[in-house]
Amino acid sequence: MNARSLLAALASLAVALPALAQEGPVLKEGHVDVGTLVDALAPAEPKPPVRTRSIRMVRDDVGTAPVSSKPAKVSLTITFDTNSANLTPRARQSLDVVGQALASEKLAAARFAIEGHADPRGVSAANLKLSQLRAESVRDYLVDTARIDRARLDAVGKGDSEPIDRQNPDAPENRRVTIVNLSR
Repeated sequence: MNARSLLAALASLAVALPALAQEGPVLKEGHVDVGTLVDALAPAEPKPPVRTRSIRMVRDDVGTAPVSSKPAKVSLTITFDTNSANLTPRARQSLDVVGQALASEKLAAARFAIEGHADPRGVSAANLKLSQLRAESVRDYLVDTARIDRARLDAVGKGDSEPIDRQNPDAPENRRVTIVNLSR
């Protein structure tokens, strides 16, 4: 490999890594379990203030450890029929697990955004509409099948604006659903 090729490879990596690092891994259908989802979607709990010889050591202005400003979220590969919002049987199985997680004691009071994402193939306006329909399809499935209260779930179409793998537009992780905990 010559120096020019090496520089090009490093530049590609520098562009791809921040996007992958900020989004985190995408859970694939069939590899989703309730415990993993609950842990990923539960908001970080503040640590109690440190006390030393009856003197409270304040870690911030409210006496708790800083909590991450990023919301708890998880991305899932949820498959749909081609160019539609119809869930595949495998997607339904994964969403059954998601429903169990959202109904768990740790998450039962939380509100969530269900973000639909599309890959950048096709027209952006059509991808936005399709991603919205897919987010609504996931929300409707969770409401109808897992009996999750509709008021706890906001469906949001993101279109093709936030691909994880910018180097490979057709990558399945670009066609995903991200569940974001809106509760703090």
